[in-house]
Amino acid sequence: MKSFNKGSYHVRIASSEADVRRAQALRHLAFYGRTGRDCDAFDERAHHILIETGAGQVVGCFRLMDIADEAQILASYSAQFYGLEPLRAQAGPLLELGRFCVAPGVRDPDVVRVAWAALTRYVDEKAIKTLFGCASFAGVEPAAHADSMALLKARYLGPEALRPHIKAQAVYRFDEGAEQADFRRGLAQMPGLLRSYIAMGGWVSDHAVIDHDMNRLHVFTALDVARMPEGRKRLLRVSAA
Repeated sequence: MKSFNKGSYHVRIASSEADVRRAQALRHLAFYGRTGRDCDAFDERAHHILIETGAGQVVGCFRLMDIADEAQILASYSAQFYGLEPLRAQAGPLLELGRFCVAPGVRDPDVVRVAWAALTRYVDEKAIKTLFGCASFAGVEPAAHADSMALLKARYLGPEALRPHIKAQAVYRFDEGAEQADFRRGLAQMPGLLRSYIAMGGWVSDHAVIDHDMNRLHVFTALDVARMPEGRKRLLRVSAA
């Protein structure tokens, strides 16, 4: 993916170790609320996408990992938390999206739109068939996100044959009590990345993983590009132009 400008933002793939460190610093600030570097072994395999202001400030980032075969599916970041053996039935090539974050205090929705524009370019250039990753809720108390979880269970569960198996020790199975939930509030309280996934036809796992280290609830999400609504595809490609 070539770098490009969109509105007041510049988007590019990290081209140096210093760029990667900038992404890791933003991730640590966004996920842990303090300075530091969020890094793991998967960073070496990934393309890191930076969203910068005209002044060079990184306001958003995410990483992409190309998944070429079954072995790489089972060696992905998401496979740490989920049994992804069923995903091997999905058409390839696949792409794992991870570590998506926006700088704390930045409320401009165009940052997320620009991120999807970059992702659309990458998906089209690589002819990606399936996109997957973990969308995360802040905190580890499922009750705080009960409406969102009930909405996901009621409307957005993936096909049973493709859903990941439980692998992590600490998980939350989505509630049965969807009829008592406020779905409108549940949608409003979802992380922006997850809302985008399901708006484009994405599906989710039937449980969340409780990650005490990151203080997050992870929800596995996948998107079959061929099944995206045509109207959504057109809008994304217009935004990516």
